[in-house]
Amino acid sequence: MQTRKLGKNGPEVSAISIGTSWGINSLSEWHQSKERLSQTLHQVIDAGINFINTADFYGCGISELVIGEVIKEQRKDVFISVKTGAVINPHGHFTGLDGSPKGIKNYCAYSLKRLGVDEIDLYQPCRVDPEVPIEETVGAIKDLIAEGKVRYLGLSEANAEQLQRANKIHQVSALEIEYSLATRFIENEILQVARTLGTAIVPYSVFSYGLLTGKMKFPLPENDYKNMLPRFENVNLEHNLKMVEQLKEFAKSKNASASQIALAWLLNQGDDIIPIVGMTKPERITENTEALKINFTNSELQLLNETFNEGAFKGERYPPAFLSWVAS
Repeated sequence: MQTRKLGKNGPEVSAISIGTSWGINSLSEWHQSKERLSQTLHQVIDAGINFINTADFYGCGISELVIGEVIKEQRKDVFISVKTGAVINPHGHFTGLDGSPKGIKNYCAYSLKRLGVDEIDLYQPCRVDPEVPIEETVGAIKDLIAEGKVRYLGLSEANAEQLQRANKIHQVSALEIEYSLATRFIENEILQVARTLGTAIVPYSVFSYGLLTGKMKFPLPENDYKNMLPRFENVNLEHNLKMVEQLKEFAKSKNASASQIALAWLLNQGDDIIPIVGMTKPERITENTEALKINFTNSELQLLNETFNEGAFKGERYPPAFLSWVAS
């Protein structure tokens, strides 16, 4: 497994990270999926992927419980990243943010217990709370680092100015943010600021909620949550699926899948890019790790960059009500 350095003050971690949102929101769903998810995590670790990405609100803590059980005998073999600060109702729905120092430290105590660990490797607010100065949120995590409960500071969906302010309080090792062939806004400013500060980029939604896998069909089922995202509204989705057809044609020329090309493109954007890939089935592990072997010629990269430039895909990445909670 290839490794990459997590920011200028961080450790070497696997070049890709496994995401563990899994869509589990109840204990019954956990028991039904527990064996498969545990098996997948074990095989991911065996394949050399040691960077495990989770959040205390995934399944209202269930994701952390699964991870904690799997890593009991392998704690030294894994690097655990935890997002925090989301206020979630019993149905798993997002209702707000709490980036207060008291809230952050309280969330951390629960995560340590569920994971069964003494220290969280990377800890980060899932979003910047507009009601709390980022200096206060980051200051709480700095305290946790001093107390030996957290090793490294991360941020998620912070803009360039917020990243700079946070880094003045403590070195930010990683910025988790949406970045893919379909979503390239961070190239305008955020990416350069992160590189100046020595902050690694940890992209999520690398397949743009499944769009870049080449397997999505039009129209989406009525009960599909993606219908709430502007990018998947009827006219936008029709246009975006035509763009994906071009990606599939390119993938054929490389004897790869569309998702492998999307992942390989990200990996080729720099050694400070460490993508998060959701994997719930063991067979997905091989497909994703094979993307590490894909190389592009300069002309191929130029073709991808020109074809899938920022704005090539239509529709905002979130509904208007959510845009104030994400970077731009």
